[in-house]
Amino acid sequence: MPRKARIDAPGALHHVIVRGIERRKIFLDDADRDRFVERLSVVIDETQTACFAWALIPNHFHLLLRTGNVGVSRVMQRLLTGYAVTFNRRHRRQGHLFQNRYKSILCQEDAYLLELVRYIHLNPLRAGIVKSLSELENHPYCGYRSFFKTGERPWQNTEYVLKQFGPTLSTSRRRLRAFMEKGVAQGRRDDLVGGGLIRSAGGWAAVQSLRKAGFFQKNDERILGDGGFVERVLSRANEDLDRRCRMRAQWLTFESILDRVKELTSVDPELILSKDRRRETVRARSLACCFAAEELGLTQPEIGLKLGMTQAAVSISIRRGKQFALELERRSG
Repeated sequence: MPRKARIDAPGALHHVIVRGIERRKIFLDDADRDRFVERLSVVIDETQTACFAWALIPNHFHLLLRTGNVGVSRVMQRLLTGYAVTFNRRHRRQGHLFQNRYKSILCQEDAYLLELVRYIHLNPLRAGIVKSLSELENHPYCGYRSFFKTGERPWQNTEYVLKQFGPTLSTSRRRLRAFMEKGVAQGRRDDLVGGGLIRSAGGWAAVQSLRKAGFFQKNDERILGDGGFVERVLSRANEDLDRRCRMRAQWLTFESILDRVKELTSVDPELILSKDRRRETVRARSLACCFAAEELGLTQPEIGLKLGMTQAAVSISIRRGKQFALELERRSG
């Protein structure tokens, strides 16, 4: 059976699990781990992605991310490709480093954010890398330490998580420790490493209880959440796919986008496609990037090929184009 496409949307919460190919180690020493964390910090910052939890294990890693304007697939592509190149060069190896398809589960934030923060950060303890919670609090390759060392990892969104535990820093840290201690006693939580009805409901017994009570929830293996959440996510994903398919099938092409931008800005398509750096041209080019991503559904590398731009430049241009589009909308309104 073919794999289903990933589901993503701006502001979506994802639990990402990446394993080494054939479950081999992807971190051989602290130098590897330091390089990975450095690259993760750059990608998180440049893509404006929120990272709430992370943990590195020798043969895999976990991330808890809330995407911004850049989808989770593009975030992971930048992270994995760059790290694999440096790893292979450093260890004089060739070939794939990661499993071909990483696991990404879209999660219902209000129900699962804190549970996933706990589950991910307890991974080094479950794996025997550290022996206790106090040792975990000082472990440098897991996000739990950052909750107690202010400013150590500025790219990790510790403030948002800590606010869920209390109004002051001391209170929230104390309650977080107690929350983690309860998690140690729970052991491995298979219900938090995938989607589907059984995991979302908390086990088969819970599913049976719901059905006996007359409740039948929609479910999908790519989504961790209750039936209503799953239905909303799938509905939005289908609507977005249908809209893009209609536009591509009916009339919308990259050339027609350039013509539309000309109508809005009076900048000719030839200038947009050139290296011209005048303010008007840069704004028009940013608008073209925004429309190509939002309405045509082109990826950043595809847009970059058409406009002769790097992926990083396209990402910046899309954000700038969205702001320009809002300005134009306000003026016309």
